[in-house]
Amino acid sequence: MVERRPTLGILAHVVLILGVIIVAFPLYVTFVASTQTAQDIVNAPMSLWPGSHLVENYTAAIQGRSSGAGSTAPVGRMMFVSLVSALVIAIGKIAISLLSAFAIVYFRFRFRMVAFWAIFMTLMLPVEVRISPTYKVVADLGMLNTFAGLTVPLIASATATFLFRQFFLTVPDELLEAARIDGAGPMRFFKDMLLPLSRTSMAALFVIQFIYGWNQYLWPLLVTTDESMYPVVIGIKRMIAGGEAANEWNLVMATAVLAMIPPALVVMLMQKWFVKGLVDTEK
Repeated sequence: MVERRPTLGILAHVVLILGVIIVAFPLYVTFVASTQTAQDIVNAPMSLWPGSHLVENYTAAIQGRSSGAGSTAPVGRMMFVSLVSALVIAIGKIAISLLSAFAIVYFRFRFRMVAFWAIFMTLMLPVEVRISPTYKVVADLGMLNTFAGLTVPLIASATATFLFRQFFLTVPDELLEAARIDGAGPMRFFKDMLLPLSRTSMAALFVIQFIYGWNQYLWPLLVTTDESMYPVVIGIKRMIAGGEAANEWNLVMATAVLAMIPPALVVMLMQKWFVKGLVDTEK
């Protein structure tokens, strides 16, 4: 039971406002830095008011007109690589997981549970553990510096398979019997019954996997050496030169702000489906 007291309401709002300020302040500083010149940023203390170079800095970052010591690859190309990689990883994981969960739940074949537990056991083998043999396979297949090399090793998901399996197990058997009576085959039952029922779960999983694919760092760092195949996360790292070399921090900050926009848009546009997929089903 929640008591409605004015004092508690004010306290709750103060705590919420403090939390928003703490979370949003670094983002605000990043945005402010992206609107100033490189010289203004290194002059302490840096102004906390937006500068007058917003359009100039963002245009230079997108077109790759940086003159810093680090990478000068166009951010537009980096974001395209990140977008394609994140979409392929998210959609691929959902498609493969749906089909594997469908086979495990609705088909009776030998070693069915062995197959499921074999998939489930891969949860204990994250990319970092199997990275050396995976890199060897990708290199031998000539997939370095390609979209296939960036996405295929990350496209299978034991977690998603497990989630869809658990969801399919809750689907009433009467639906399967009704589909059989109507003469529907397995794939028609999958397409007309299971897919519509799984929409919210797919939407929630898409949001999670898109952000996972967008933020990938370690694997792209290994398989990409060509600037044209840098995802934006790697691009930001490459733009920062080490040692005493000068960095154009205004363009680095502009790139960081641009890199945050697509995942934020996906979360905002799919917020309703994301929450519904986590807490509700449409059965």
